[in-house]
Order: sequence, then structure tokens, then C-alpha cells
Amino acid sequence: MARKSLEDLPETFVSTSETSSLASKAVRAGKLRKLASRLYTRDLASAPDVLVRRHLWAILSGYFPDALIADRTALEGVPAKDGSVFLVSQGTQSDVELPGFTLRPRRGAPAQESDMPFMGVLHLTSPARTLLDNFAPSRSRGSTARTLTRAEIEAHLETILRRSGEAQLNKLRDGARALAPVIDREKELAALDKMIGALLNTRTDSLQTPAARARRRGMAYDPARLDLFESLRAELHRTPPQTRPAAADDGTTLPFFEAYFSNFIEGTEFDVEDAAAIVFDNRIPTARPEDAHDILGTYRIVADSREMSQRPENSDELEHLLKRRHEAIMGARPAKSPGQYKAEPNRAGGTMFVAPDLVRGTLSQGFTVYRSLQTPFQRAVFMMFLVAEVHPFVDGNGRVSRIMMNAELVATREQRIIIPTIYRANYLAALKAISNRTSASPIVQVLDYAQRFTQAVDWKSFKRAEADLEGAHAFVDSAEADNRGIRLQLPARRE
Repeated sequence: MARKSLEDLPETFVSTSETSSLASKAVRAGKLRKLASRLYTRDLASAPDVLVRRHLWAILSGYFPDALIADRTALEGVPAKDGSVFLVSQGTQSDVELPGFTLRPRRGAPAQESDMPFMGVLHLTSPARTLLDNFAPSRSRGSTARTLTRAEIEAHLETILRRSGEAQLNKLRDGARALAPVIDREKELAALDKMIGALLNTRTDSLQTPAARARRRGMAYDPARLDLFESLRAELHRTPPQTRPAAADDGTTLPFFEAYFSNFIEGTEFDVEDAAAIVFDNRIPTARPEDAHDILGTYRIVADSREMSQRPENSDELEHLLKRRHEAIMGARPAKSPGQYKAEPNRAGGTMFVAPDLVRGTLSQGFTVYRSLQTPFQRAVFMMFLVAEVHPFVDGNGRVSRIMMNAELVATREQRIIIPTIYRANYLAALKAISNRTSASPIVQVLDYAQRFTQAVDWKSFKRAEADLEGAHAFVDSAEADNRGIRLQLPARRE
């Protein structure tokens, strides 16, 4: 066998009996740096923990060539917060301390056929085995516990159920049943079976996590959306309180343009004159009767002061208002299931909205956050986002969300908010920013400016309002406005 040289070895490596002498000489010559027991690197500059993180799995295989990544590490897919990496090995059982990490082996059944190859010579426990292993009791003893708590496992199983359905959960249970006798995990199988049965409502067992308990009540929800709702609540809480009283009488002009612009945002586009003929003269264009009904249905809601004064006092009333208002808008489109929640998932671009079976629970959870807000503007912004983000209907979600927003304002005699055509891109970008967890502040800023704009328009007559809107560039397409370098402007106040 040819003798190895330094160049034959990886940049960072675990020495063996064959290479230990070479490594020691290279350290003395300043060509290698020792990072830990038997661990060396040719990188003389990078921080030790950075190097270990970069080469972690190769380093682990150097210490434990037969390693089976297991327990908490297998389920979470990353080292624990304290750097612990848990594994099964038939060799030494001593922990290996590394810069920033600790390799923590234990004895156990070797890799089975269902376990998966991982990063070369290593293996990773199968999903079924990972669950069984995590039901085994463990203690932290000053470091992260080897296995997850029951609550953490419950949350993991609820996530699988929410994302992949009952079939996937049953498949995992079947795999665990076949594997448990082989790896001596029958007690753990009993606990897993009981927890899955409780999640599926086929067995009685105590559940610990809010999401699992809500599912048992038939109100499963999307936890990721709750994080978004909380981020918006926090942003609104930081927003200074304000009041913008509405004019004594909005008449018919403001509700008309509210309905007009709200439909235009969603692609139901008419000239102002044609839309006015639909609303005020009952003139339905024969070529576009459904589009005409969308505008007319929206107008009839937003022009009805009694309807717009109704706000939900509980989550059941929220659902009732949502369905009633949706049916009024989409009544001419039976294919869109007017007044009924969606039966299939829906998306816009890269955003997948809340799954159909999570709609009611997510609305209910969001309503709890809504109740914690104080000012009409705060509640209006939150209500709009709640409906838009859940997207409970096949179509018409944007229009319903803005109706719900303005109902919060009308009911408290605050200024409504309209989103002019030129402001469409700003509005949608702000929604995308919070949906993508970039920032919650843009939607607050956009709607704040839109409310100021709405208050500045003279709504006393149709002609005066139209003139103000024209002068402010409100009717300009947002893409065209960007190309021309124009922006929505506040109308000048008349004497």
C-alpha cells in the first residue's frame, strides 16, 4: 500500500492510525492545525467552529464510520441548538467534543433496510423509526435531551396530518408496527399508536398542543398564518393611534368608486361611464353580464349603510358575514360557489393560501388576534389581511376582504379606504411582503396613505370626485404609471 501524503487527505479530516504520525509532523511544521482530538485541518485561518460546521457529516463519519443519525437529530434534520448530534453506533460510546458541536453516540439496533443512506457511509433512521426512537425516554443532563418531548412529537405529527393528510399518518404508523418488534420498540409503538389515534379522533387520549386540540374540536388551523397575524398585530400596535372622521354623508359617489376600484383591482375592468350605467341605470351589458353583476353586487353592499355597519362579535358572526357578502358579489357566478368556502386549495403566484380544511380554524384563530386591537384603523387593516391571507373562497376574496375592512371603518364613522387603479401594485406588493415574511409595515403604510387620499377627495358630487381622481392619476394603470414616472397624488383642497 502506497504511503499517504498530506495532499491525499481532505482539507479537514479525522486522523487514523495510518495518518496520525503524518498529522503530528505537519502540525509541528505549521502545515496543519489541530481542532480537536484526532481532528486536523489545512485551513489555518477560518474559525474552528465554522470549519466543523462546514464538514460536519464527513467529520462524524471519521469518528463513527457505522453511524446511524437518530433520535432528535434525525427528526429535526440539524444539530440541536447546543450543537449536539445524536447517533447510534456499535463502537465507542464516548461523546466527542468538537468546536461548536458534540457528537453523542448510543448503542442501538444497527441500520435496517428501511433506514436511508446519508452523506456517503452514514445512514439516517427512517421516518417510522425516528418516531419510535423519539418516544423513548431520555434526560438532558445539562445538554439538549436526546429525544423530543411528547408535545414536540405531537406538534410534528399534527404538521404531517395538516400537510399530507391521514393517509400519510397511517402509512407512518403501519411502518412503525412492522419495525417495532425488530428494534425492540413495542412500548414506544403503543404510545405512538395512541397519539395518532387521538389526532385522528379514533381514540381518546390527552393532547397537549393548541393546534392538536383545535383539530380535535374540528377547528384545525394553519400555525404559520398565526405567525403572520402576530407580526401584523405587533406592527399595528406600534402604529400611532389616529382618527380620520368620515364626511357626514358619503352619498352614492364614494361607494360607487369603492366598488369600481375594488373590482378593477381584480380584473373586472369597465370605463367609469359604463360602470356608472350598470350601477345607476341598471344597464347590463349583454356581452359581460357576470362582470356587471360583480360591480353591482359590490356596490349594493358598500352603499348599504346598515350592512356596512355590521361587524362580527365572534368567529361565527365573522363566517356569516363573509359568506353573505361573498354570495352578494358572486351570485351570478355559480361555478365560483357563491357563499361557500373553497373545496380545493388555491394560490396566487408563489403564495399557497390556507388549505380548505384549515379555513374555519384559521379564521377563528385570527379573529382572536383581531379582538385584541383597539382602533378602527388597526382592526380594518387586520381584518382585510386576515381574509386576504386565508383566501376562503374560490374567487372574490380580495373584494370581500376590502368590504370587511371598510365595514370596520363605516361602523365607527371613520373614513373608508379605496385602492385606486394606480395604487394597485403598491397594495399587492405590500400584501406580498407580509405573506412572504419580509415585513408587515408596508401594508400599514399603504393603507394609511390610501385612507388619507380617500379623505382628500371631494365626494359631494360625481363630477367633482371624478375630477379629483383624474387629477390625482387614480385611473392610470400601475405599470403604465411606473413607466411614466407618475404617482398617486393627494387632491388639492378646494375652498
